[in-house]
Amino acid sequence: MGLAGSADKGRGAAGHLRHLALGLLLLAVLLGFTAISRADAPLGATNYKMAGDATKMRIVLTFDREPDVKWFLLRGPNRLVLDLPRTRFALGAKDVKPRGLVRAVRYGDQGQGSRLILTGKGPFSVDKLDVLKNDDGGGYRIAIDMSASSEREFDAALANQSLTTGSTAAEKGGRVGTGPVSAPGHRFTVVIDPGHGGVDGGAESPAGTIEKNVTLAFATELRDKLAEVGKYDVYMTRDSDVYLPLDERVRIARLHEADLLISIHADTIAVKGLRGATVYTLSDKASDPEAQALADRENLSDQFAGMKIKDDDKEVTDILIDLIRRETHSFSMSFAHTLVGQLSTNVGLINNPQRSAGFRVLKAPDVPSVLVELGYLSNAKDEAQLLSADWRGKAAQSITNAVALFAAAKAGTATGG
Repeated sequence: MGLAGSADKGRGAAGHLRHLALGLLLLAVLLGFTAISRADAPLGATNYKMAGDATKMRIVLTFDREPDVKWFLLRGPNRLVLDLPRTRFALGAKDVKPRGLVRAVRYGDQGQGSRLILTGKGPFSVDKLDVLKNDDGGGYRIAIDMSASSEREFDAALANQSLTTGSTAAEKGGRVGTGPVSAPGHRFTVVIDPGHGGVDGGAESPAGTIEKNVTLAFATELRDKLAEVGKYDVYMTRDSDVYLPLDERVRIARLHEADLLISIHADTIAVKGLRGATVYTLSDKASDPEAQALADRENLSDQFAGMKIKDDDKEVTDILIDLIRRETHSFSMSFAHTLVGQLSTNVGLINNPQRSAGFRVLKAPDVPSVLVELGYLSNAKDEAQLLSADWRGKAAQSITNAVALFAAAKAGTATGG
């Protein structure tokens, strides 16, 4: 009886172990099927954010798990293409609405995988494309930094792409890009920016003279004088009465790989009797309260034209602040000094005529830039000069002389004087 009981207990224990093993096996199979099912399931694109302007953009695309992404460039039009595994896109229409440097956003299934296509407003460079794990541990994101460039730089990136694999795998935290490329045969290039235009007339004199008309007339005169020299390529951000956002003016300068951007303005001021020209360069901190007030007025022009500027994205703000590069700033300061010297021979200047402030239009990262206030429309004598063809000719010639000195110095051929 005792032996039979022991045997029954042994068989019961063995049966229990068999059931436990079978249960564990079934659990393993189920987990395996779940893993296979998850691997076969589409990747989930859960969020899309895009911030920046026509010169610099950051795009962040969030996924439920780590994406395997390859990217490449196409032209006609300029596009960035991201190839992904099969992806279920759950993105808001408002989030993918084109803005800034990006003219169109398209995405969808491609049979064996999915594709996201970003069409640029013009040529651009991919400064960085990373796959990063989200800080909260929930999923991953692709972060893309793009900046406006020239057609030559875009073509160089395409050529570099064709010499490698035809596409580039996204790095996890690393930097990608082709780096600077030399421009054989590049002529010294000047972009002239007539301030304001279209719905944004700018300053207005008591007699009704409007800044946008004064700046366009002067910019046209300056363009013609620079073209007569025959050594420069000269472009204007606008040659008619049209509105251009400030970042679009910067994009045009970068598009042409400008060696110099000259923005032309004519302000008004409440200080009676103040008159004369001023040359401004970019700085984080204004040189004086008047310079800060002027920069604030000019920078608000996009809002006055119905285009609210949002600067609440910390990462994009950091990118914009980083645009102030030491070499470009040094060249800007050098040209400003030369320009003040040349203007002083033919044009009346205010006291301390070389000033600085945080003008958005001067924030091209690699284009030396100055803003020239030709005079004050609030002063009758300055207004009369600004409307005088003879005065415009002399002032334009002074700027042309300064450009010649600066171009020669930059080329290393200046011989002095």
